[in-house]
Amino acid sequence: MKKLLLIALLFIMALNVWSQSGTGHAIIRDTDLVIFIKDLSSTVHFYPMEIEGTRMEVMAVVAPDGTIRTAFNTCQSCYDSGKGYYIQNGNVIVCQNCGKRFRLSQIELKSGGCNPMPIFPQDKVVDNEKIVISQDFLKKAKAVFAKWRV
Repeated sequence: MKKLLLIALLFIMALNVWSQSGTGHAIIRDTDLVIFIKDLSSTVHFYPMEIEGTRMEVMAVVAPDGTIRTAFNTCQSCYDSGKGYYIQNGNVIVCQNCGKRFRLSQIELKSGGCNPMPIFPQDKVVDNEKIVISQDFLKKAKAVFAKWRV
């Protein structure tokens, strides 16, 4: 009985260690990312993951027009700096390297340049309950996270 209790306690501690501060989302490893729509709001949710040993993060938010926007939490221009990631500041997200600001309504619209790296509709499966981003698609983005938050 003590062994079982100890194992349960260690499991709970491991979950706490592997969850990202402030997000409440446990890090997923080498699997599809599933985002439940009921959990989303105008506050950006960050979903940490590790794909083949590379730490990555996806952001999801309900934009002011009611649409759900998703992107990788990395700046397409600043990703190589190690600080090319975003934090939310009110109704905008701010690149922690260059300081560029984007309205929540701008997420997922443009590819290239100094923008969050979008996850376009063709890159995910969406139904009434969830968004699924495949592990295969996540693997393709690994390179831009090689120096992420170093």
